[in-house]
Amino acid sequence: MAEAPNFRDHLPSINDTENKRKWMYPQIIKGKLYQYRDKVSYFLLLLLFSGPFIKINGEQLILLNVIERKFVFFGLIFWPQDFYLFVLAILTFIVFIVMFTAIFGRVWCGWACPQTIFMELVFRKVENWIEGDYLHQQKLDAGPLSIEKILKKGFKHFIFILISFFISNIFLAYIIGSDELSNIMTDPIGEHTSGFISIWIFTFVFYIVYSYIRELVCTVICPYGRLQGVLLDNQSIIVAYDYERGDPRGKVLKTTDQHLGDCIDCKLCVHVCPTGIDIRNGTQLECINCTACIDACDMVMEKVHRPSRLIGFMSEDQIKSKTGFKLSKKVYAYSVVFLILLSVLSYLLFSRSAIETTVLRAGGTLYQLRDNGTVSNLYTAELVNKTSGNIDFELKAEDDEVKIQFIRKESTIKKGSSVKVAFFVIRAQKDIEKYKSEIELEIFSAGNKIDEVKTNFIAPPN
Repeated sequence: MAEAPNFRDHLPSINDTENKRKWMYPQIIKGKLYQYRDKVSYFLLLLLFSGPFIKINGEQLILLNVIERKFVFFGLIFWPQDFYLFVLAILTFIVFIVMFTAIFGRVWCGWACPQTIFMELVFRKVENWIEGDYLHQQKLDAGPLSIEKILKKGFKHFIFILISFFISNIFLAYIIGSDELSNIMTDPIGEHTSGFISIWIFTFVFYIVYSYIRELVCTVICPYGRLQGVLLDNQSIIVAYDYERGDPRGKVLKTTDQHLGDCIDCKLCVHVCPTGIDIRNGTQLECINCTACIDACDMVMEKVHRPSRLIGFMSEDQIKSKTGFKLSKKVYAYSVVFLILLSVLSYLLFSRSAIETTVLRAGGTLYQLRDNGTVSNLYTAELVNKTSGNIDFELKAEDDEVKIQFIRKESTIKKGSSVKVAFFVIRAQKDIEKYKSEIELEIFSAGNKIDEVKTNFIAPPN
C-alpha cells in the first residue's frame, strides 16, 4: 500500500511548518451517500428536538435529571434505588458499542453522532450559505479586513450563537425537564437564576465547539476515536481505499503507455474530508466514516469511465483477498456476552416492582410480651413509588395468623416520592418455635400484590 511518509506522526489539522492549527475548508460533494446522510440526520434531529416534549404516562420521553436523581426512558422512571439497573444498562451499552464497532467501524461518528450532525449538517451549511463554498471561505479568511468580511463574519457568528442558544435549551430540557425549562423561560429571571446561567453556559460551550474547536472534538477530545486501534481488526467494515485496484496512482495521459491503477491522484478525497486526512494512507483514527470521500471518488470514477467504489465500505481482508465479508470470531464472543447481558437486563426491567419497599426492625428494641399471650416486634418501613402516578397501597402479612398494628400509617404514595410507616407485627407466642424466625409482608394496590418483603421476627420460643 502506498503511504505518505510519517503521516501518522502528526495531525492533519496542524500546519507542520508553522506548528499552528490548519483550518479545514472541506469541499461539499452532494452525492448519493451525502443525500442519505442528510435524511438520516434530519430524522435524528427531529427526534432530538422533540424528545423532551413527547410525554408517555405523564413523563417526557427521555429525562436525565442528575440533580433530582431521576431518570426516565420511554416512560419508565428510574430512581437511585434502581442504580444496579443503570450500571447493568451502561455495561450492556458498552458491550454493544464494542461489538458494533468491531463490525462496522466508526460509522456511528459519521452518521449518528450529534457532534457530526450539528457540525456538518447545521453549522457547516449556515457557513456555506453566508460565506460561500470552500474557495470563497479561504479567500475571505486570507483577505484583509473589510466591510464585507465584517458583515459576513458578524452575521455568521450571530446565527451560530442563536443556534447554540436553541441547542442549549433543548439540552437543558433533557436534564431538568421541559416543564421546568418552560418555567425558566416564562417566569422572571430572578426566580430561576441558576437555570438562566446554565442556559448561557451551555450556549457558550456549544458556540465554542462548533465555531472554533470543530473537528478537534473527533480527532483529539473524543475517547471513542482513540479506541479504534484496539476495537478494529482486518475484518471490520470501514471506509477504505482499495489500494490493490487503485495503485500505482497517476494522472491519465493519452499520449503515453501507462500501467497505472484506477486512482488518478486528483486528491478530491482529501479536499472533501472534514478532518483533513488522506484515506488512501489507510485506516486512521481521524476518519469518522462520513463517506464524503466515497461520494467524491465515485464522481471522479464516473467521469473517467471506471468502476465506482474505489473508496467504499470494505474490510482489509476484502481488499486483499477479494472475498465477501465475514465476521471475526471475537464478534461472535461479543454477541454472546451482549445477548446474556441484554436478557438479564430485560428480565430485571420487566420484573421490576412499582414500589420499592424496605422494612427494618426499630433500632434499640427487642420484643414486647403482651398480656393476651402474644408477642410483638416494632418495625419501620419506607415505600418508594417508582411510577408516574399516585399509588394507594395496603400492607398485610402473608400469614393470616400474623396481625399488624400501625403506629404511623399512610395509604397513598405520591408519584416520585416515598412514605414511611411504623407498625407492630403481632404473633401468638404459642406458635413461635424458635427465637428468630422469618415473616413475609405483602403490599397490595387495587387488590393486586405489587411487592413483597421478608424480615426477621424475634421472640422467645414457647
